[in-house]
Formats: sequence, C-alpha cells, structure tokens
Amino acid sequence: MAASDVLVVAGTHGNELNAPWLLQQWSRQPDLINSAGLSIQRLVGNPKAQAAMRRYIDRDLNRSFRPDLLEQSGGDLEMRRARELVGRFGPKGDDPCSVVLDLHSTTAAMGCSLVLYGRRPADLALAALVQGALGLPIYLHESDSAQTGFLVERWPCGLVVEVGPVPQGVLEARIVRQTRIAVEACLEALAAVRLGVIRPPRQVVVHRHLGSCDVPRGESDQPHALIHQRLQGRDWVPLKPLDAIFQAADGTTVETPQIEHPSIPVFINEAAYAEKHIAFSLTKREVWAMEPQWLLQLRALLK
Repeated sequence: MAASDVLVVAGTHGNELNAPWLLQQWSRQPDLINSAGLSIQRLVGNPKAQAAMRRYIDRDLNRSFRPDLLEQSGGDLEMRRARELVGRFGPKGDDPCSVVLDLHSTTAAMGCSLVLYGRRPADLALAALVQGALGLPIYLHESDSAQTGFLVERWPCGLVVEVGPVPQGVLEARIVRQTRIAVEACLEALAAVRLGVIRPPRQVVVHRHLGSCDVPRGESDQPHALIHQRLQGRDWVPLKPLDAIFQAADGTTVETPQIEHPSIPVFINEAAYAEKHIAFSLTKREVWAMEPQWLLQLRALLK
C-alpha cells in the first residue's frame, strides 16, 4: 500500500472517550478537520479496552512499545496490539506513516498541552510550530527509566496531545473542541513545512521533566495523605518554598518532600497514575532557541 503522511491515534487508553468520538465524527464528516492536503490514517489504539470502558485489558498500551517487547512473540493483548500497529503503520510497515499524533485526555487540569518523549529534532520542530500557533505548553518527558515504551517513540516523528481536565469515561464538548483545534494546527504546520512556507518561531518553551512524586503511604501501601487542596488544579503553576503539597484527613498539612524550586508540577492527581504511584510530576521551564536542523529533519520526512 502507498505510504501515508500522518497516523492519528485516539483511544490508546480505552476509558478516554473524547478523541475517539472526534475521530468517528471526522470519518463521517471529512470537512470537520482540515487535513491540509495530507494523507491521513485514523484509528482507535485499543478498541477492546474501549469496548470494556477500561484504560487497558492486560497492560498499559502506551508503555508497550519498548523495542524488547516488540521483538517478542505472543504476549498479552496490548503487546500484540503494539506489534500490530507498528507492523502495519510503522516506518517499515505495510502502510507506513511518517508522523503519528497520539490523542489523549487527562483528569488533571492540564488544559491543552503537548507531550514529547526525548529530543528528536523532528518532534521538537513540530511541537515548536504548534506552540507558536496556539501557545500550548510543552511537557518534555525524558530521563525516566520507570516510564518507557510510548507509542510515539516508534515513528520517525511523534507528538502527544493531552487535554483536560475531564473525568475518565466522560464525553465533554470543550475537550473535543480543544482536541480538534490542536489536531488541525498540527496538520497545518506539517503541510506548511512540506510546502516550505513556514515561518518558524525563534524559540520554544519546554517544561523539562525532573521526576515524579507520590503521596505519602503507610506500611500497607495505602495513602495516608492526599494532594493538598491548595495544590489541586494548579498544573503549570510554579511551586514556592512554603507551598503545601499534601494534607491529612483532618486537613492539616503533612510535611512536604524536598523539592527543587522553582519546580512546576504537571499531571497533578491524574487518576490513571495512582497505580504507578505518581501523584504529580515536576518540571523545569526552559527556553531553547529554534534550531534550523529541526525543521530540516521534519521536512525530510514529508517529501
């Protein structure tokens, strides 16, 4: 089959309903999102988890794209699904795609944001262009050995769109609209790069991952404190040295962990991360110059 430009994936987690609903509507209404002349493949990442209204069946699909897992045979449902997606749409697949957009929603108050895993030039170029168009924050998740195997890492260029807050299993018009706008901005940026008519920003602002924190836990591994009410919903807001982080059941502040300041928390109280023992992640805001080779590498993928 002929190669496609962009693979748009929704429902990598089965209980995130907004992006899959948008893709369904897009299939029915081709003009709903401007494809900007690009050839698009659209799919639900984990349809069986979606049918069961669960994040996953056996394991997190978005941690199942590690090279060692892809090289195995058999395995659980999500391992097989990861191999299926790479085998069909990956760079050497039957219908290879150059760029992948992985659409997610979050229970955290992240607004609409972009997520990168590592510093591949083409990824940085696309994120910088979308940030320049929409002003979206960029979370650069790297140097975390406990969290690997993300879907977008297996394509030459990949970008995650996160939109929240929205509860798991809930459709909300605001989330669908923000997802649609972000997808269209990505496609328009890619088309402009291909045509050579892009005016890149001079710089890109990233929030670089520093690490993650869990709530305090007792001997039975049960939480004995929770996110402080004054921290809840303050994603992207820098922490101050005396800010309260956790509170006990009676509302009193629990001794706070040692945190580098000024750190910026993201994914605060994300429901899906409780099983990973992550109450929030910490980032550092950095401003980078836009490097010319970023665009050159992205353009090379779109020839």
